[in-house]
Amino acid sequence: MASLVIRTGRADLSFDGIRTEFGLRAAFPPDALAEAEEAVSRPVGDRADLTSIPFVTIDPPGAKDLDQALHLERTASGFVVHYAIADLGLFVTPGGALDAEVRRRGQTMYLPDGNVPLHPTVLSEGAASLLPGVVRPAVVWTFTCSSEGVPTAVEVRRALVRSTAQFDYESVQKTFDAGDPHPSVAALAEFGPLRRALALERGAIELQLPEQEIESDGDGWKLVTRPRASVDSWNAEISLMTGMAAASIMLEARAGILRTLPDPDDAAVGSLRKSAAALGVPWPADLSPGAFLAGLDASTPEALALFTDATRLLRGAGYSAFNGSVPEVVTHAGVAAPYTHVTAPLRRLVDRFATEVCLAVSAGQELPSWLAEALPLLPSLMGASDSLASKVERASLDQVEAWVLTGRVGQEFEAVVMRSGDNEAEVFIASPPVLAKCAGSHLPEGERIHVRLTEADPATHRVRFTAV
Repeated sequence: MASLVIRTGRADLSFDGIRTEFGLRAAFPPDALAEAEEAVSRPVGDRADLTSIPFVTIDPPGAKDLDQALHLERTASGFVVHYAIADLGLFVTPGGALDAEVRRRGQTMYLPDGNVPLHPTVLSEGAASLLPGVVRPAVVWTFTCSSEGVPTAVEVRRALVRSTAQFDYESVQKTFDAGDPHPSVAALAEFGPLRRALALERGAIELQLPEQEIESDGDGWKLVTRPRASVDSWNAEISLMTGMAAASIMLEARAGILRTLPDPDDAAVGSLRKSAAALGVPWPADLSPGAFLAGLDASTPEALALFTDATRLLRGAGYSAFNGSVPEVVTHAGVAAPYTHVTAPLRRLVDRFATEVCLAVSAGQELPSWLAEALPLLPSLMGASDSLASKVERASLDQVEAWVLTGRVGQEFEAVVMRSGDNEAEVFIASPPVLAKCAGSHLPEGERIHVRLTEADPATHRVRFTAV
């Protein structure tokens, strides 16, 4: 799917209304900010010096809150992967004012005209961020892997690192396409597909739904949809491997916090099979849902409908904290393995605590009391934060869609029916790239139809269509 852009044509459109609606506050309390500023000069302590490893970062263009830095090498027997993660445990004092504030926030909230950060920018875009050319404290995961991409040894430790370059996904993809990738990530082209193949063997489920993005073009906002580049997928596999390794450490120690998702029930899988049959898409009986979905051409309307229908397979995600006994559900159906969050501590609260569990267990130490006491609180904190982040993201997209479509009420568009109900459907319009509700009775999923815009209200950020 090619990039598609539509501009609002105005430069003074902000998202302050959404900040007010959801109570988002960028400023930090004075005592929390003072703690963050003091922490900048905190001694890093005794840690390994890994500054000789030429780490690089891959993030969206212009990002300053850099959580991860990467280095891969191909060896005679397989691969060695070094994955450096920002060490927030050094900067946030348990039980302090900053700790209390980041627990309240839960995660960074992303809006097109400026983020509401989890941590003060003096840390998230400064002393804790893995910016290029400077020495930074980090937690480094080192994976020794077989030629099939399977970890045979895992080590996690505090260290000093220095990123040598900051890249974005598009530029890195271009270097691979040109056959000239940076040496620090050249092995991704081999390692990433190996990890993806292992994920499909496990039964992992990935939905290739179109992702809407909002970008500024200098005089307004634009909506963009892009296909997921191979580098995005390969890089994600490194993060998933790390989360799986962290979960394994926790389960062995019978203490930690997992990101869980129940396996899809037979009814949900049966419903997806019926949808595939109705759309004329073959699904061999011995093919898992994940393998079936991975084989679809994401650009077809039938695939869009099936990906949307498959969201029913991935319901019930949550966090499960434990200390002393293993919870009943320990796996994440999307990953098809036990999994936890440890790779984005600048932007997500739970990662700092999960990382501290892994460090303590790997060092053969008991969990400190502050960490053991925090674990049972995290599921509710992260659940509320995830819910809020989802609402903020959707409201931002709805707002731009309403701006983009203002003045076009009454016009007709071609749309793909992604999910249909008795009296309403969800449709995707390619130009401009819009996901919206559409009135209509039992509209045919996976088919192209014509719809008429009946409402585009920037005040309520509401967009509605009616089937023609």
